[in-house]
Amino acid sequence: MEQETTIIRRKRQVAGTVTSVSGEKSIVVAVSRKYEHAKFHKFVTRVTKYMAHDEHSKCAVGDAVIIEECRPLSARKRWRVVAGAKAEA
Repeated sequence: MEQETTIIRRKRQVAGTVTSVSGEKSIVVAVSRKYEHAKFHKFVTRVTKYMAHDEHSKCAVGDAVIIEECRPLSARKRWRVVAGAKAEA
């Protein structure tokens, strides 16, 4: 009898800052990343905004949060709040 092997996929986690609370359980998180420009060798900062699900509605504007990937929760929400200043995991 063969054993089935299950592969556990680690979900991607990123840290960012809450920029707006756009609904009862939704927040917008700005995640910034720095990279070196290929030609000019200067560091460039890019900011990406993600819609995230805040189950307990505890996040406020300016909070530092950690979000992780999850299944699609709405048309634009694919991230869930894991930890934050006031958010519970």
